[in-house]
Amino acid sequence: MSLLRGIARLILKTFGWKLIDLPQRPAKAVVIAYPHTSNWDFPVTLLALAALPYGAQWVAKDTLFRGPMGPIMRALGGVAVNRRERTGFVERVAEEFRKRDDFHLIIATEGTRSLQAGWKSGFYRIALAADVPVIMAVVDYGKREVGLLATIRLSGDEAADMAQIASCYQGRKGYRHEQASPIRLL
Repeated sequence: MSLLRGIARLILKTFGWKLIDLPQRPAKAVVIAYPHTSNWDFPVTLLALAALPYGAQWVAKDTLFRGPMGPIMRALGGVAVNRRERTGFVERVAEEFRKRDDFHLIIATEGTRSLQAGWKSGFYRIALAADVPVIMAVVDYGKREVGLLATIRLSGDEAADMAQIASCYQGRKGYRHEQASPIRLL
């Protein structure tokens, strides 16, 4: 494991990335990834997960798990989600948080790499239902930083919570920063 960690850190450093981490991580958390504007976010994130080391799982659309890529995606920590229909995903994940002592799930809040009117609310509903904090994660191409920024506990006051999250992401830029969705729930 330390060899993989060292290799991941070397690759990030070689490409000019600075790794950022929290002084202490909670045992359980919903980890939100913003902005998500490029396919390059995925390999940079996987390198950061290995470099920290950070055994978080992550959510992606179920079509990425079809065929020969399925086992690879699951081995890398992927959890498939069907975004085309309601499947009770929020409730299932909240239950998973209640069953485990240590669980972190990364969710790209925008749900896609293209510009949207705002964020999907699943992360918010999961964190409240499971009573776990939210960790803000970033792949910031402007500052060349990748990692974990801050932890907050949601209050249930959506406007106040989203304002706190927005202040954390102030000045952070995605690869295609013009495609970063506004920080508000749809």
